[in-house]
Amino acid sequence: MLTIGVDVGGTSVRAAVVDQHGEVLETHRVPTPSGGPELNDAIASTVRVLSDRYPVAAVGLAVAGFVSEDRRMVRFAPHLAWRHVAVADELSAQLGLPVVLEHDANAAAIAEHRFGAAIGARVAALVAIGTGIGAALVIDGEVFRGARGVAPELGHLRVVPDGRQCSCGKRGCLERYCSGTALAATAAELLRAGDEPSVLRELAEPTGVDVAEAAEAGDPLARRAMADLARWLGEGLALVADVYDPEVVVIAGGVSSSAHLYLDAAREHYARTVTGAGHRPLADVVVARYGDPAAMIGAAALAREHVLQAPKAPFGG
Repeated sequence: MLTIGVDVGGTSVRAAVVDQHGEVLETHRVPTPSGGPELNDAIASTVRVLSDRYPVAAVGLAVAGFVSEDRRMVRFAPHLAWRHVAVADELSAQLGLPVVLEHDANAAAIAEHRFGAAIGARVAALVAIGTGIGAALVIDGEVFRGARGVAPELGHLRVVPDGRQCSCGKRGCLERYCSGTALAATAAELLRAGDEPSVLRELAEPTGVDVAEAAEAGDPLARRAMADLARWLGEGLALVADVYDPEVVVIAGGVSSSAHLYLDAAREHYARTVTGAGHRPLADVVVARYGDPAAMIGAAALAREHVLQAPKAPFGG
């Protein structure tokens, strides 16, 4: 059975035809419109480009936002036009296909659990480190969403009282210290604090990518910023382990491409910091198998599973 997974992002709508083994057969992408009706139309047209070429049975949407517990409505998506919109039902009516929604981090976690770095794990967490932090938890093969469909927001756990300002309105959130944005902020603080030589001084406003590239090249100040990220990731891993005790934690997101620069140090900090350090098994901390396609693959897998579970009453049909 073929299904389509769609990753609905702030800049582009990306769709992929995915088979039962998690293999992507073809993709299509269009820019993300600013309006709600236009966004639905863009998704529908993107899906049709692929469904005209493949016999697809259902569609899964991965959305960066709050999805209702029944996965029919987008309650809030900070970078999209939807506010309390029954997206699944509207798109199902447009396409004539079952449609299911999922948070993008949850969809990525499903891809890793079904086909990737967390296959077979009874309890698996995913931490996606990008501009911020996305997180997901899979227990006995099912995504844990909390009572209202919005858990777990690990990136917004407050780890530094009165710390850096976060876009969520709080101060001191984990993602302000462990993310691509945080990497840039830490480097900026180090640059202001002294006159240590660094290639980053040649840039007006270094980004997280700039810092990662400089660290890769051996720049000492950039390496210090990366070490700070590793420490905070270790703190985050210890929090995840204290609350959920996962077998495996999958590190995903754009910053995972630099994992060789920080992951060993993060594992060591986690091992020292977790409750019961030295007297309990630790989670395997691994890099995700999938990069950009993860949310599409996971959303397609969830769409397939819903159709198989209720073949006489397709989800959203």
